[in-house]
Amino acid sequence: METQNLHAFALVAESGSFSLAAEKLHLTQPAVSKRVALLEQQLGSTLFDRIGRHVTLTEAGRALLPHARTIERELL
Repeated sequence: METQNLHAFALVAESGSFSLAAEKLHLTQPAVSKRVALLEQQLGSTLFDRIGRHVTLTEAGRALLPHARTIERELL
């Protein structure tokens, strides 16, 4: 599991937007989507419900978010 993918996931969760997360990461929106998709594939679970431009965390995403934040803090 790549920490870059976890970081992208956490930023999307916090901002509620793939586009805003992409701006913060200085990446394109498709690049952030790809990172989250890779993380979802590795975990075998959908992390966000995507309805148009609006995203919300799934149950799996809500369970992962505190762990992702802990990992980020420990890596700093």
